[in-house]
Amino acid sequence: MATITSLVDTTTTTNQGTAGDTLHINGTGLGTTTRVNFGSLSVSSGLTVTPTQVSLTIPSAQCAGQVSVSVTSSTNVTSNALPFFFVASPSVTGAGTTCGPAAGGTSVTVFGSNFLTGTGATVGGTAVTPTPTFTSSNQVTITTPAHTMTPGSCVDTVDIEVTTAGGTSVPSGSLSQFSYYAAPTITSLSPGTGTAGDEIAVNGTCFIDVSAVTFSDGTNTIPATWTALGNNLLSTIVPTGLTPGAGTITVTTCGGPSNAQAFTIT
Repeated sequence: MATITSLVDTTTTTNQGTAGDTLHINGTGLGTTTRVNFGSLSVSSGLTVTPTQVSLTIPSAQCAGQVSVSVTSSTNVTSNALPFFFVASPSVTGAGTTCGPAAGGTSVTVFGSNFLTGTGATVGGTAVTPTPTFTSSNQVTITTPAHTMTPGSCVDTVDIEVTTAGGTSVPSGSLSQFSYYAAPTITSLSPGTGTAGDEIAVNGTCFIDVSAVTFSDGTNTIPATWTALGNNLLSTIVPTGLTPGAGTITVTTCGGPSNAQAFTIT
């Protein structure tokens, strides 16, 4: 009589896996196996049989959870059964942070389901490093890798994918996406001098989703109000509280802070 001693999914190297993986059934007396029983399913084709191992592709139409696996011989004798755990495919349903600089390094909490057997994640096809620690079934925190921006683009939107023993999540549109932003650049100011209350035109690139405009006198950094006038132009008002003399203006977006453009405070 056949005796099964272990079940090994070659993808996970455990007794957990998903349909399509290769399963090795190890034991003794397996040489006359003609059928493998997966819960209520039976597989009789595609078996590779030796006296100590039966290999096959795990069948589909299995729900997540535990099933009993046994083998049946040509004389219709069935072995002992061992448990195998079908792992559901992961899905990503949201991200706590949806944008960051192309340089990477943004901490993002990813929400979804079936993460507990996670083995890795990618953002825009680039592996997340270090590999995140999966301690919850429905969320994981990752650090975005660096991204090479599309030439001429200020924003590249890419997919977040999570891989587990159950496979890799399927992109679900904006719910599973992250946007990389190129850093903004200030090219000129008009005028290049001003006092509190003056309006300054700021020319540059990638002024998309501006989150802050700041003036600095070298000691004090003071936020200012601004009006977006396009991706390459905004107007801002010189704030109060600056010491006259040499200063700078900086624009910040999801891509991080711009260069500090020289500005004379009068």
